[in-house]
Amino acid sequence: MALAPLVEPAAELTREEVGRYSRHLIIPDVGMDGQKRLKNAKVLVVGAGGLGSPALMYLAAAGVGTLGILDFDVVDESNLQRQIIHGQSDIDRPKADSARDSVQEINPLIEVRVHREHLDSSNALHIFADYDLILDGTDNFATRYLVNDACVLLGKPYVWGSIFRFEGQASVFWAEPTGGREGVQYRDLYPEPPPPGMVPSCAEGGVLGVLCASIGSIMVTEAIKLITGIGDTLLGRLMVYDALEMSYRTVRIRKDPQGEPITELIDYDAFCGVVSDDAQNAAAGHTITATELKEMIDAGKDFQLIDVREQNEYEIVSIPGAQLIPKDRILSGEVLAELPQDRQIVLHCKSGTRSAEALAALHKAGFSDAIHVGNGVLGWVRDVDTSLPSY
Repeated sequence: MALAPLVEPAAELTREEVGRYSRHLIIPDVGMDGQKRLKNAKVLVVGAGGLGSPALMYLAAAGVGTLGILDFDVVDESNLQRQIIHGQSDIDRPKADSARDSVQEINPLIEVRVHREHLDSSNALHIFADYDLILDGTDNFATRYLVNDACVLLGKPYVWGSIFRFEGQASVFWAEPTGGREGVQYRDLYPEPPPPGMVPSCAEGGVLGVLCASIGSIMVTEAIKLITGIGDTLLGRLMVYDALEMSYRTVRIRKDPQGEPITELIDYDAFCGVVSDDAQNAAAGHTITATELKEMIDAGKDFQLIDVREQNEYEIVSIPGAQLIPKDRILSGEVLAELPQDRQIVLHCKSGTRSAEALAALHKAGFSDAIHVGNGVLGWVRDVDTSLPSY
């Protein structure tokens, strides 16, 4: 069932706009009225990364009149495999600036607003207030809950997408849509965040680059449908895409009758917990840097260095002398009997999150002097051996 158009139409289209959007105008369902609504729309894209890249480019091409870009990060070479809005010359530039330049090259007729800041509970309501629709292309649970709650408080719809390895998901969330239709929000799909460390990020687990285009284009399609009031949106449905099987399926999302009303924004990092309390406690006083690890090696100290990443990561780059034992084998207790009792154990992963979780498990198992490298193999590459590749 189609929803009422989210945006009122602009007064007119210029001659230049008619020429540019002519392939939209000859679609009966869009036409002049729909294109005028797109021209009058204000859309904020949170994150100019994997999903934000195609979303921003197609929203600009579609003629969304005001496009907001919110991102505080800078372009890294590892982004270019999937974040197609950026190029080689943009490395080390703010992503928001790089994305703005690409968007303006695609369509100089639209207004672009740059929000070069970190989204948190202190600024979300203020930033969101001037937009009709929010697209969330972020890859962490804390920001997703923040975006959801801010949209609920402001009564705004938002389009959400998620990607991991070969699978993508997309949906539309709107707690109180117009027209009396039952609304759903992100918390109806995920009432509680997963336990810390349970769901790896794209940086840890990887993502097929082209998957971003598949899910990002679906997100833009949903945004256009909401703005113009055409078609049946994904409100109340979760779309799941499996690139390996080339299959799409949808799952019904229903309002959680036990859901608590949202009355304010909270501390979302604390709510989601980047790492568990056990891991934080274990890491306190038991964390070293990559430089300190190098000093231990140079001093000839007797210890066992264990890499808790996965085999494919180990093959990309590794610290010399490290033994590979993936984190899950430690957490399950499978390898505890094989670990040395007479030498200190030093753990590391990519950046310190997984090794902190494994460290907590070792402390509970009696390896009280075990420590971990807080900045992981990334710290080793950055501070010890810059000739090694990073990822």
